[in-house]
Amino acid sequence: MTITDKRDTYDVPLTAHRGFLANSAFTGLSTFAATLILVLLAAVATFLVTEAWPALTDGGAVLADKVEWIKPAAGESLIQIIGYLVFGTVLISGIALLIATPLSIGIALFISHYAPRRLAAGLGYLIDLLAAIPSVVYGLWGSIVLVPALQPFYQWLGSTFGWIPLFAPDPVTGVVSPTGRVALSAGIVLAIMIIPIVTAVTREVFLQTPKLHEEAALAMGATRWEMIRMAVFPFGRSGMIGATMLGLGRALGETMAVFMILSVGLSYSFNIIQSGEHNTIASYIAGQFPEANSYGVSALIAMGLALFIITLLVNILARWIVSRRSEFSGAN
Repeated sequence: MTITDKRDTYDVPLTAHRGFLANSAFTGLSTFAATLILVLLAAVATFLVTEAWPALTDGGAVLADKVEWIKPAAGESLIQIIGYLVFGTVLISGIALLIATPLSIGIALFISHYAPRRLAAGLGYLIDLLAAIPSVVYGLWGSIVLVPALQPFYQWLGSTFGWIPLFAPDPVTGVVSPTGRVALSAGIVLAIMIIPIVTAVTREVFLQTPKLHEEAALAMGATRWEMIRMAVFPFGRSGMIGATMLGLGRALGETMAVFMILSVGLSYSFNIIQSGEHNTIASYIAGQFPEANSYGVSALIAMGLALFIITLLVNILARWIVSRRSEFSGAN
């Protein structure tokens, strides 16, 4: 007679088996999503390089015969035009970032740490709503309402601070742009566009600050502003950088708002209140694409490749800045 000890038999619980399957499925989906992002990025880069290669490899005179807006006689080539556009894109986006960043951080701080709860909730909904407005609406408002309103201010800047190269009047006429369709106007409109995005992200970062950190600072006798400097800003520094870079990414790629406001030109001028001096890559592509032939499209894609590289470098720089601050997580 054989005696079997049932205690030697172990059954795997069904819940454990299901948990293993769910964990495996989640791991696979996460790996697939991460790989897909890399594949898509490589596909976009390959497409841009492949389509832009004919325009980049042809000589200036050869390409000028095929693309009407390239004029070697006027000292223009594709690389020179791309250089002008890169300069204008970075300049206008920089203006927008300088205006939007302090305002966005201030609004986010007011909503998260100063405003009463009901007012903070209403302002939060308003910020989210402004972030969803299409850029063409900002462009229409800027060209019809904002630009005429700013023109007297530009005249005052030119007459008062004309000795600064940024605000110098025209050397021939002695006045600033009579239309107001200048780089500063485009930068202001872009700043208004990216303020809701930067504010919304920064607000959420500030709200995640551990309450123990804030209460500890206040218990040590710190004022509310000192508490923000000691607890909120260090914790949210990486988030603020990420929000700023997100806004910069939208400013760099904005098309219609700049196209509807800016009086375009190609130069390396730092004068931001003179018309016909600057243009951006996205705006230039939008203006030239409808009538471009196959070689013109290749040249425009080369400009898109330059914008792709700029955006990639900006994100790499942002990640590097954040990684330098990674030793302070705010949750230690």
